[in-house]
Amino acid sequence: MEAELGSAFKEQLGIREEDEKESTKQPELNPQSYMTNSAVEVRLLNIADSFQRQYTVLFPDRKPLLLCPFNECGVQKFVSTTLQPSATSHCELQSWQGCASFVADFLSLEPLEPPVDLPKYLFSPTSVLRTRRASCFEFATLLCSLLLGINYDAYCVSGYAARDMCLLDQSRLPCPLLDPEVKEEDSQQDPEDPLRGLRVHCWVLVLAGSGSIQENFFIDPLTGSSYPTDSSSFLGVESVWNDLNYYVNMQDCRNGCIGLKFDLEDTNMWEPVLHGATSRKQLILNVLNKKENRMIGGEEEQEQHRVFEMPRSWVTFINIHEKDLENLWPDGKKVTFYKKSKLEKFAPYLNPDGLITRLTTYKDQDCGEVATVKEWYKHRNDSLEEREVNKLQDSTSERFKYGRRFQLLFHRFTSLSTGIERQMEFSSCVRPDYLARRVWSSNEMEEFYEGRRDFLWYRRVVFQPPDQMDDSVCWKNLIRRINVLTVVERFHRNTAKPANEDVAERVFLVTEGQFELTFHLMDHRFIPSKKILTKPLVKKFSKEYVSVFQIDLRAKPVSTLAQYKMLEALQEEENQLAAEIKASLKEIEEVVACRAEEEEVVKLRIRIKEAAPICKKKERRDDKWLEIKEVDVLVSKNLNAEEAKRLYHSFLDEFKDKMVAQANVLQERYEKGTRELQAKQNQYRRNHLTMTEKQQEEYQRFCSEKAIQIKATQIRLSRHKELAHQSYKALEQKLQQNPAFLPHLKM
Repeated sequence: MEAELGSAFKEQLGIREEDEKESTKQPELNPQSYMTNSAVEVRLLNIADSFQRQYTVLFPDRKPLLLCPFNECGVQKFVSTTLQPSATSHCELQSWQGCASFVADFLSLEPLEPPVDLPKYLFSPTSVLRTRRASCFEFATLLCSLLLGINYDAYCVSGYAARDMCLLDQSRLPCPLLDPEVKEEDSQQDPEDPLRGLRVHCWVLVLAGSGSIQENFFIDPLTGSSYPTDSSSFLGVESVWNDLNYYVNMQDCRNGCIGLKFDLEDTNMWEPVLHGATSRKQLILNVLNKKENRMIGGEEEQEQHRVFEMPRSWVTFINIHEKDLENLWPDGKKVTFYKKSKLEKFAPYLNPDGLITRLTTYKDQDCGEVATVKEWYKHRNDSLEEREVNKLQDSTSERFKYGRRFQLLFHRFTSLSTGIERQMEFSSCVRPDYLARRVWSSNEMEEFYEGRRDFLWYRRVVFQPPDQMDDSVCWKNLIRRINVLTVVERFHRNTAKPANEDVAERVFLVTEGQFELTFHLMDHRFIPSKKILTKPLVKKFSKEYVSVFQIDLRAKPVSTLAQYKMLEALQEEENQLAAEIKASLKEIEEVVACRAEEEEVVKLRIRIKEAAPICKKKERRDDKWLEIKEVDVLVSKNLNAEEAKRLYHSFLDEFKDKMVAQANVLQERYEKGTRELQAKQNQYRRNHLTMTEKQQEEYQRFCSEKAIQIKATQIRLSRHKELAHQSYKALEQKLQQNPAFLPHLKM
């Protein structure tokens, strides 16, 4: 019976014997279920054959349905049984986005040939994971299996789609990594496709009601992108199926998928292959009813009539390994062309500089002239995460993660007609000077501060321009070549002082020997008070060296002695300010030199999973045992001096990075809690007169709880800082006593 049925299907699909032989690949790797059909499966094939014949008679203008293609062993299998719901423990595969991204990245597309016909073969997801090559139907089958495994109401969809989607051609689409304003490019008309509406495609349907899904949507498994069910990229649906049943669309698709309803239990719109078979909704209701009967002690209902149910999948459980998630793409990399851009993705540790993603944008549609290059990195010792080279602006930007030297987070250098401009951003909360941003050029330097106790938030230093300008003058030997002309400082309001005495801005006119003070505005005033103090040419001081504009006429005049003391204090501030400016310029030099040194020899952090003794094989004794691409680090007692020192410092750097990262997390948590408390207090000050008693109680409770949280975080942060140094020293001593390192670390 099975042989006759298989022969009939081969004849119907036009499969030659040599095609079947070519599809049988490595049968010794496949279980018995891959190479034979059980009695239940044979019965299902008979039902499908009967359904196909009736469908052909009733709808002669429609194409045959994809019901029983051949698997990799040349055996016919019903498409629903090729789905194997499989859940994994990997965090990355616990959402539809993660599953879709994995499938799109891991597999390479084999386009349908011809593009208007259904495939003759549908390989199992396990085989597809081995070969990493798949048709769109095999893409969808793997994705749907993963989604079913994590309880999404997912279905494979057989239908028709636009040319670009079927061929995975994204050259007319903007890259999803581009900024929204960059995506708005000139629209161009898509070329006419003579096969429009005829190109066969397979994708995934996710119905609302499972998890947090509120609306039905499509997923294109080739890209991992989601679409609404009325998207113009999808031009019609023939059928959908999951692991429980197969449904044929009875609705009109002359307008594509617009207006298509997905109530699969409505037999006027969807015709099932297995009538009366349990649907997913019924399966859930049955489970709930059984639980309810057990709770109330009732007897479970006996099934009066059993219909033919979909047999279990013939595919073994889908197992995805950790290395599959790390080395996503075939050959470790993937290149995708978008509209005026190219996106390259690399597996971790594939590139010696830690590069994992590169996005190149072009000026023209032909991708001839580069506009920008943006790169993302991981595992670098210098903590570099992003770099962007803008050819149009002649600038390079670098972004770092928390914890690197100088607490540097961002660095941009731009070539100007007057020389190089450098902009740096820092993690201000962990710097002793609370510096957040610095902008330097040959003529001036601006610094921005956050959270200082002296309320300083801005400083601008104006330099005398050098006679000749080149790159060496821009940043080398700044301290010796620089000549300060003017310094401007601005301060936030200090409410502990009267506004008329609280300095808002002070200007050091170095060459003129003057100090200009501007005070904060008083309430209901539009002009601030000002004061100008001049350094006396001789030691004797008089009122002539002070010019005052006092907006408050009721204020008491300041005595000559007080003004003299103010002048002395400003002169001391000027001396201190000169030292701070020199320190800032020196730090700029050190940052630039440090970055140049780091780029010369890029080092990657090795993720240490375990440390255990190993024995090297004699034939590999000459090879480098520690490769950049290796993820696991194993410590051998037979290390040479260079290997021992490198691994020793790797352990210490890894520990130090973790300590810094933990401190940054606690610091961010402390600052966030403080901001939330301040915002709540400000809101209370504005609205406390109109607040109800209940709102007052809620405010007091919030402030009390938030204050406790802030205090606890502050204590944890202080304790962490105290113990971090001790823990580092303890680890250092322990490593130095390790037999693997001891012979090579003796001083």
